[in-house]
Amino acid sequence: MMIATKGRNALKVMLDLAQHNDGTNISLADIAERVKESQKYLEATVAALSAAGLIISARGKLGGYRLARKPEEYTVAEIICAAEGSLAPVSCLDGNCENACNCLTLPLWRELDEVIMNFLNSKSLADLLK
Repeated sequence: MMIATKGRNALKVMLDLAQHNDGTNISLADIAERVKESQKYLEATVAALSAAGLIISARGKLGGYRLARKPEEYTVAEIICAAEGSLAPVSCLDGNCENACNCLTLPLWRELDEVIMNFLNSKSLADLLK
């Protein structure tokens, strides 16, 4: 499993929103400048985070983005999964393996997936701000 740029950028956006969490909307231009990513590229990231209910978006002159919850209420796992989908280390864990009933390595991959998810679920957005 490798966490792709989408997941890393989602985490960077959420951290930026948490650092500037004063109840006001933050423009994507400001976020992009601070996290050193293109605004165009981050549009897909904030769309995914918004669709997952992790951030609130507002249009208009005072529009932008803000957290939907407190930083301590977000896990790193849910943020990365919102951007990337499954974090399974191998594709057969997504239920698309015809050989699952005969696969001797499947228990290993399930255990690895559990370790990864337990770790990422044990870390909150607030933990990363410390």
